[in-house]
Amino acid sequence: MARIRVQTEDFDAGAELAALAAGRTDVGGIGCFVGTVRGDVGGRALAALVLEHYPAMTERALGQIVAEAGRRWALLGCTVIHRVGRLEPGANIVLVAAASAHRADALEATAFLIDWLKTKAPFWKREEFADGAAAWVAARETDAAAADRWTEAAAGGRPG
Repeated sequence: MARIRVQTEDFDAGAELAALAAGRTDVGGIGCFVGTVRGDVGGRALAALVLEHYPAMTERALGQIVAEAGRRWALLGCTVIHRVGRLEPGANIVLVAAASAHRADALEATAFLIDWLKTKAPFWKREEFADGAAAWVAARETDAAAADRWTEAAAGGRPG
């Protein structure tokens, strides 16, 4: 069971985790990542992060990422929620959760999902700074390196 949502509204991580395992006795562990908006970027005060996307393209990409996680690990459920719109510091941006009978699958799938989401999902981010300046966020080499480790793992190496 995969639940994928792109939304402007906030989410309740606790409620989402409870829903992921509700009524199931086969779930032995849930891996979870919650991303939030930082208030400082490179020493500059951030007023907001604005996220844009193309709905059909984004939902399709998220579905493909979740499907790939399901092929790699024995998942019993998965939740991916990504917010869009103008988000102020401290706001939730993303929730990734993976449920499995065993913790290793849940934790590895969660790491994979957020790494690939950061690099393969079509979201565009603009930082609005407290001083009135704004800038589009460029792709980061560290995010690409994190995602690449999963490509290497699929080719027979170990992630990380």
